Amino acid sequence: MKAVILAGGYGTRISEESGVRPKPMVEIGGRPILWHIMKIYAHHGIRDFVICCGYKGHMIKQYFSDYFLHNSDVTFRMDRNEMQIHRNHAEPWTVTLVDTGQETMTGGRLRRVREYVGDETFCLTYGDGVGDVNIREAVRYHRQQGALATLTAVRQPGRFGVFNLQDSSSRVSSFTEKPEGGETPWINGGFFVLEPAVFDYIDADETVWEKAPLERLAAEGRLAAFRHTGFWQPMDTLRDKNMLEEMWQQGKAQWKVWSNTPESAEPDPVLADILATPVVAPLTERVAAPTIMPAD
Repeated sequence: MKAVILAGGYGTRISEESGVRPKPMVEIGGRPILWHIMKIYAHHGIRDFVICCGYKGHMIKQYFSDYFLHNSDVTFRMDRNEMQIHRNHAEPWTVTLVDTGQETMTGGRLRRVREYVGDETFCLTYGDGVGDVNIREAVRYHRQQGALATLTAVRQPGRFGVFNLQDSSSRVSSFTEKPEGGETPWINGGFFVLEPAVFDYIDADETVWEKAPLERLAAEGRLAAFRHTGFWQPMDTLRDKNMLEEMWQQGKAQWKVWSNTPESAEPDPVLADILATPVVAPLTERVAAPTIMPAD
């Protein structure tokens, strides 16, 4: 199973950092937040990544180009121009880095990696948010719902896309990205689980994933929400970055769900069982939900 990570935006609200590097490369505890996100997925058995590059994407490519070397013990024989690897500490990941354009919107970026995703269920998230989201359970829930798209619903008021969701319902009936005024208890926290059919909802590079595609999926009753009540935090501003850094330094990084033991390269049996379970047929009627309350 693959995880697509949107890592091409300008990150203007954290310009103190993004002026010199892409926001996903801003470091928490000496590692890019992109690495933290990948570790979350890898903990749940997903180690095949497609990263949508854009702004300063060459820095992301350079990081992974050097990653194996930086995580290995090596001997250089300078007179022979030889390098010997003694011990490798790199994770068993497959990382595909795709240039999706400087000005491309989120939906357009996703559309540009269609050929790398294939025809199977896949994950999608943003390159600046972490949480102790149970990815395996999100995938299980998605397949049980028979939806084309499942987003992770988190509780945090503010400036993110909001949607209709009743306590007794798993279906999202409408979606609005950053509406004007007010607030809501549930917001879009990313960590999507998607079917390849969602590509048909994206028209062009100018398409914003959080607008027309999600709005249409919600209207058709094909967008579900996986409720996450644990930790979730985006790195949207320098204040957010400093808060995450402090949590890491104090040993209170709640998103660190992985252990420090080496990762196995073997397929995850739990995830394999989930993906082998037949998908539940989608509901034929859209479930009504309360009116969306706007965010700041």
